[in-house]
Amino acid sequence: MDASSLVAVLRQAVPDAAIDAIDSGDMPSIVVSREHLIAICGALRDHPMLQFNVLLEVTAADFLPRDPRFEVVYHLLSVPKRQRLRLKVRVGASGSVPTVQSIWRGAGWPEREVWDMFGIVFDNHGDLRRLLMPEDWEGHPARKDYPVQIRKAAQTYEPLEVSEAEFRANIERDRLKRH
Repeated sequence: MDASSLVAVLRQAVPDAAIDAIDSGDMPSIVVSREHLIAICGALRDHPMLQFNVLLEVTAADFLPRDPRFEVVYHLLSVPKRQRLRLKVRVGASGSVPTVQSIWRGAGWPEREVWDMFGIVFDNHGDLRRLLMPEDWEGHPARKDYPVQIRKAAQTYEPLEVSEAEFRANIERDRLKRH
């Protein structure tokens, strides 16, 4: 099923939602409004023609200076239909997206990762805290405006050198311990 066919089915299931098909080469892709995200995700999971029962990934992209700045991207899989889908939601710099944990329970950790790296808030998440960065970390490193001018002295180490006599003694000691 291509993106335009998916949009046609979704427009029947959620008539007032804004849904657009995107021309994408690798899999069908659609863009939906954040206001209708939960209803559309529910239709994607429950509609007999769709059955997208697996949330594979939640990620984001930063399109600074574009407004809306971010796209939250959901990769979905319909095991019964053997179909993949890319679902996108556009979000402003200080905007938020509702959590989809009520549709796919496994969304919790990937949404935490997106929040940790991009700073995109997921409404009603319940456990939105750092996942990859330390708790006291300031900022969100995957944003395009994140400062990366870190200066650190290069660490150099001397290589471990073992003489031939020490090497043979270690081998003999290990052989004796095994027997």
